[in-house]
Amino acid sequence: MKKMFACLLPAACCSMSLLAQTDAGLFRFPDVSKTQIVFTYANDVWVVPKEGGTAIKLSSPAGVESYPKFSPDGKRIAFTGNYDGNKDVYVMPVTGGVPVRITAHSYGDRLVDWTPDGTSIFFASIRESGKYRFNQFYTAPANGGAEQKLPMAYAEFGSYSPDGKQMALNFRSQVGRNWKRYRGGWNADIHIFNFTTLASENISANSDAADEFPMWHDNSIYFLSDRGTEERMNLWRYDIPAKKFEQLTKYTDYDAHYPSMGSDEIVFEQGGKLYLYSFASKQVKEVKVDVITDRTALKPKAESAQRYIQHVNVSPDGNRVIVEARGDIFSVPAKDGFVKNLTSSPGVAERYPAYSPDGKNIAYWSDQSGEYELWMMQPGKENAAAKLTSLDAGYRYQLYWSPDSKKLAFIDKGNKIKIYDITAAQIYDVDKALRWSHGNLEGFCCSWSPDSRWLTYARDIENWHNAVFVYDTKSKKAQQVTSGYYNSNNPVFDEEGKYIYLLTNQSFNPYYSDFDNSFIYANSTQLAAIPLKKDAVSIFAPKNDTVSIKEDETKDEKQADKKDTKKKKDAKDTASDKKSVDKDAVAIDFDGIEQRMLILSPVAGNLGNLNAIKGKIIYMRYPNTGSNDGSPAIKFYDLDKREEKTILDGADYYIMAANKEKLLAAKGSSFAVIAADEGQKFDKPVRTAEMMSIVEPMAEWKQLFTDAWRMERDFFYDPNMHGVNWNLVKERYLKMVEHAMTREEVDFIIGEMIGELNASHTYHGGGDIEKEKSQSCGYLGINWQAEGNFYRIKKILKAAPWDAEVHSSLDVTWLGIREGDYILAVNGVALTTAGEPYAAFLGLSNKPVELTYNNIPSFNNAKTVVVQTMDDEYRLRNLAWIEAMRKRVEEATNGEVGYVYVPSTGVDGQTELLRQLNAQTEKKALIIDERFNDGGQIPDRFIEMLNRTPLAYWAIRDGESWQWPPFANYGPKVMLMNGWSGSGGDAFPDYFRKKGLGPLIGTRTWGGLIGLSGSPDLIDGGSVTVPTFRMYNVDGTWFKEGHGVEPDIEVPEDLTAMAKDTDPQLERAISEIKNLLKTKGYMPPKLPSYEKR
Repeated sequence: MKKMFACLLPAACCSMSLLAQTDAGLFRFPDVSKTQIVFTYANDVWVVPKEGGTAIKLSSPAGVESYPKFSPDGKRIAFTGNYDGNKDVYVMPVTGGVPVRITAHSYGDRLVDWTPDGTSIFFASIRESGKYRFNQFYTAPANGGAEQKLPMAYAEFGSYSPDGKQMALNFRSQVGRNWKRYRGGWNADIHIFNFTTLASENISANSDAADEFPMWHDNSIYFLSDRGTEERMNLWRYDIPAKKFEQLTKYTDYDAHYPSMGSDEIVFEQGGKLYLYSFASKQVKEVKVDVITDRTALKPKAESAQRYIQHVNVSPDGNRVIVEARGDIFSVPAKDGFVKNLTSSPGVAERYPAYSPDGKNIAYWSDQSGEYELWMMQPGKENAAAKLTSLDAGYRYQLYWSPDSKKLAFIDKGNKIKIYDITAAQIYDVDKALRWSHGNLEGFCCSWSPDSRWLTYARDIENWHNAVFVYDTKSKKAQQVTSGYYNSNNPVFDEEGKYIYLLTNQSFNPYYSDFDNSFIYANSTQLAAIPLKKDAVSIFAPKNDTVSIKEDETKDEKQADKKDTKKKKDAKDTASDKKSVDKDAVAIDFDGIEQRMLILSPVAGNLGNLNAIKGKIIYMRYPNTGSNDGSPAIKFYDLDKREEKTILDGADYYIMAANKEKLLAAKGSSFAVIAADEGQKFDKPVRTAEMMSIVEPMAEWKQLFTDAWRMERDFFYDPNMHGVNWNLVKERYLKMVEHAMTREEVDFIIGEMIGELNASHTYHGGGDIEKEKSQSCGYLGINWQAEGNFYRIKKILKAAPWDAEVHSSLDVTWLGIREGDYILAVNGVALTTAGEPYAAFLGLSNKPVELTYNNIPSFNNAKTVVVQTMDDEYRLRNLAWIEAMRKRVEEATNGEVGYVYVPSTGVDGQTELLRQLNAQTEKKALIIDERFNDGGQIPDRFIEMLNRTPLAYWAIRDGESWQWPPFANYGPKVMLMNGWSGSGGDAFPDYFRKKGLGPLIGTRTWGGLIGLSGSPDLIDGGSVTVPTFRMYNVDGTWFKEGHGVEPDIEVPEDLTAMAKDTDPQLERAISEIKNLLKTKGYMPPKLPSYEKR
């Protein structure tokens, strides 16, 4: 979007006749001056008189502007926006004009407010944070210049005292995390910090509620809190001298958001509207705002649907591809012809289209009626599409036609496998999986026998393996075919009804770790066949070449050859009838059926997507676990030659056409129809770029909102929705969608809605949002310090000596640049404190640059050197942060205690635990630090690694005895945690305590152990997460969701100590581990005397 800067003069109101006054809402991020209110609406910055009236737009860069703030004199506005390729802080005149860019770091910088004297702004950034989970505060001159870091170790929102000597701040915040009524360890407290003495006080210490957005006015601190009986965010006041709290508003329907303070009032948003609280009258009044806009954002528009493809299918003959994209169903030619939108239904989602084998119908799910129901249409007669079902509420998945085109099999969100009989217009239950979630349901597949009588599928059983089942549509009974001793999947019938082919995990080849004695069994899947009849000829029956003998024709046969055309036709019809009878005769001997299973010869590996056609078994072969060699490929096993061959390399998956001669292959977001034969090429992709949808934004947004609401309803782990009236929630927030002007605002409303569940892991994002610019920035891996007109190197960041994965651009001895030197120019352009140092490196990511440097702030006798910039310095800062804590532990314990930082319970967390633990097995004790842990997976493996106890020692002739297990630390341990530790970061300390591994030190954790297992995407590519499983303890009690794990030894974050470069939590851990070494230190046994044997 082009940049526009309005001028607030009467002339600005001319030519308004082409525009319309809008009944607007969703005014966000407001601020108030003596005379005006500034806010964001439709992703842009607007101003309106304080008394209300007609608002005027000031800016419109790409993306979302946020947190606009008036300067104390009301003459300028600072805000966060994206004009130049990143979310940075800008300042512009209140009358309009060209914004001045204040920050230039490629990490997002969020404006907080102005300093009281109006000369500077201050903002929150992770630019120098050791972990991206916490921000820090920086000030910068309002006209541009060098930023200065404030002394608080962590900071999110804050407000200066009137004299500028103190600040009320939140250093944790739940803003934007969609968790209402939250009471966990990540909740926001308000701290008062003194810049002179560095003293700090937590005024929220006696409440578990959220106290957000502190605003300091005279002797009071105003803020938002849900500490009231309403459990809604309302406006509160804290009387500093009296140390008393007072509630000022009592909203019960919607939370108040984004308050901001002027000299006389506080403005805030509630339910999409603006309100002013007057300090003088102590009253709240609504500010009526009129927005004059052409509302072009709501106009119907034709858009390419290509990037919104979710599911595809192929016609029986392979001539057409049907595509689900942007909620519509398209028909796209495999080669020649036109592209057609078959449904063209703005505001409706059609999903999972499937062509009938006879080519006469396309079945699909549609929410046109308000819930997902089964619909069917005939190609060429799309307007006559008919709804076939009136089911209970709930989400359903892929449709599988029977060969006779009379039945459809599918699975629903309740794990129920069902069949819809088109002729009888009935649905009947087939079976039910035990513990599947969205990923399993999305991947569910089944196969019909050639006679359409039998349906085979796999589902989970009690031992957590999958077993193969066969369902008989005549008897309405399912029979288990494999015992489940091994995991088996993806069963398919062959074309003649003689075999079921399947994938089974029966290959056991261990892969041993290079770092310890652990091992895994990967790449275990094999191809197998089960003869359906006891007397079926084995696939492996020996071959024997024979000579065929031509038989003499009988007299009757000779006469038959002479019959006329009519009789030939009759004979053909008779043969057809006989073929039909043969198909109906498909029978299965279930007695001893698993014993007849044969493992076929293709080498075991990562196999999937099985299909069977005449003489071939087709499947996907993915690269083996632990190997980067090769790419996914469509393969087939030639049953006659008994060898594996390649159909297409580089494919992600495929879908078989009903005629078994062609298949639809996928590569990324491209598709091609190819023959089901060896040596195919992906050279004629289907023309999905021509798919166009008519998007009516408001209709689509309502569908997105409703779909998000349904997904929570259908997949949330608690069918009672935590006691929330979910229908009322929908009604309440759907009203707000009417006022939306952008997809981002719809996203905000969805977040408010799902936040009502009072559950963790309720996130949202993506979709057809306004695209922002992106601009890279080069880094040197240093901390800068402004001095006079130039910048000097305050510190060259360094990780531990053994961490060679990343280095500062200046951490090279031959360069000659040292800490304290001045960098005077970049590529010959002077680098001065008139702007941020990062501005000089914009567009120079991972590029060679020439630096001019000197040990004095002068170009006289300055030197130049060429260095390679970094594209990101976060990992370097993270490693330097970890190393500083490790060195502190080493120094304080004379090297006896090891330090292990675990950043998450995902892959990076396990990697860090393994590499740091294995390097410190000789230490007498360990401090495990999981502060700021991001979570990830359930960390039972982490506990196993820390809970290895000595089993034995092994004596050798020369050298020291071996401990067993060898890669373990048997000494005492303590764990550090804090309120940022969440999800898997909650489970980690919980399990640590349950295993008695040591005391927990720090503060209460986040308290979020209702996990995610996926959910369907929204039609515009957006997503909402659904918490689908919750942890409870072996004693039958729930984990304290929204509360967190309590420490054994509570050590709050002390802003005073941290401002003096002391980590009080780490220091307490050092003290505790020293004591444990004295009382519970491990002593290995002495070598026994050698025996006489």
